[in-house]
Amino acid sequence: MKKLIIVLFTITSTLTMAQENGENELGSWFMYFGTNKISDRWSVHTEAQFRYYETASNFNQLLLRTGINYHINSDAIATLGYGYIDTDPTFEGSLDAANLTEHRIFEQFILKNKVWEFLFEHRYRLEQRFISQTDILSDPEQNLDRTEHRARYRLQVTLPLTDIFFLNFYDEIFINLQNEAFGQNRLYAALGINVTEDLSMQFGYLKNHFSSTNYDRLQLGLVFNTDLRGVFKKKE
Repeated sequence: MKKLIIVLFTITSTLTMAQENGENELGSWFMYFGTNKISDRWSVHTEAQFRYYETASNFNQLLLRTGINYHINSDAIATLGYGYIDTDPTFEGSLDAANLTEHRIFEQFILKNKVWEFLFEHRYRLEQRFISQTDILSDPEQNLDRTEHRARYRLQVTLPLTDIFFLNFYDEIFINLQNEAFGQNRLYAALGINVTEDLSMQFGYLKNHFSSTNYDRLQLGLVFNTDLRGVFKKKE
């Protein structure tokens, strides 16, 4: 009887927690990425992401990121960048909990290669995260500032189907460089469409796994690359 009570309590607790953190909801991420070339070797990265606990509702996170890319060659890119992240950590929002504000510096290196028709991309990233949060419950004047460091590795595989359609897959692991090592893992699959030579879209699904929770996210991504070399040459 005791074992049955323990099992029922565990199931109830798990379901309650899932309802509180939105784990059982299908959320969504709307994303924009751009590589804006300003010279043969240099380009500017631009990025904006809007993330929701539910499909297009219940705000979770705003992420804005930019950086300067140095193209070593066509298959190797080094990046130094900055990100601003505003996060509501509570499902359905709460007046008793403050949003997290993060300023992030990152260093990144990308290597590309091709095997048969498969296009591989290896992305290595280090992040220095400056996080700020106010503890409204205990002391509204108290700032819970902290600095964290993290390493990330993403293996992405793209398979062209036609000149227009392609498949895209990736798996990315996050490693904390303090406290518990495992941060999260993201597994992604998408159908992509080349709208023009510089514009593409992806419709995908993401499984976001943390140590104690799992989130399912629909993703709509827009990639728009521009070539501004002519503009900068005219100014020179």
